[in-house]
Amino acid sequence: MAAKVQVVFYSLYTHVYQLAQAVVEGAKEAGAEVTLAQVPEILTPDILEKMGATEAKKSFAHVPTADPHALADADAIILGAPTRYGAAAASMQAFLDATGGLWAKGALIGKVGSAFTSTASQHGGQETTLVHMHTFFYHQGMVVAGVPYSEKGLSILDEVSGGTPYGASTIAGPRGERNPTPNELAIARFQGRHVAGIAAKLAAK
Repeated sequence: MAAKVQVVFYSLYTHVYQLAQAVVEGAKEAGAEVTLAQVPEILTPDILEKMGATEAKKSFAHVPTADPHALADADAIILGAPTRYGAAAASMQAFLDATGGLWAKGALIGKVGSAFTSTASQHGGQETTLVHMHTFFYHQGMVVAGVPYSEKGLSILDEVSGGTPYGASTIAGPRGERNPTPNELAIARFQGRHVAGIAAKLAAK
C-alpha cells in the first residue's frame, strides 16, 4: 500500500510553493499518494497588496486550503513555510495552533514529519525555522526526518545554495528576486522521496 503524504505550505512570493511542488514530485517518485494544500492566509488583502504579494499568490490560488483535522489521515506530513525572524511565518503557526484536538487524541503519534523553508538571505534563519517546525512534530509524537548527506547537493560549494540536513531551503533575496535553483529544487525532491520512503516502511509494520 502506498504511503499517504501530505505537503502543507505557506507561501507569499511563490518561493516556498516552488519547493513544495518539488517535494511533491519526489514523494510521487517514491510511489506515495500525495496531497498538496496551503494553510489559510491571515494577512488582509490590503496588506498583501502593500507587500507586493497579490499577483504572486494568484499563481497558487488553485491549491486547496489545508484542514488541520485531515493531518490524521497522513502517514507523513511535510510542512513548508518562509522564515520570520528565525521562526515559521505566523500563518503556518496559526495552522499548527489549530491541531490541539489531534494532540489530545494522540492522532499524529508515529507519523513522519519533515519541513522546508525559504529566507531572504543566505544566513537568514533557515535552520532555526526548520527546527522551530520540528518542535511541533516532537510535541505530536512524530518521527522527524531531515535530508541526509547522501543527497550530494548539500555539499556543493561552488555556488550559493540553500539546503540543510534539517530540510530543504531556498534563498529568495531581499526583494524576492531570486528563484529556487536547480540544486535547491533537487534537494527538495530528494526530501520528498526520502520522507515517503520512511513513511512507507513505517506504515507497512
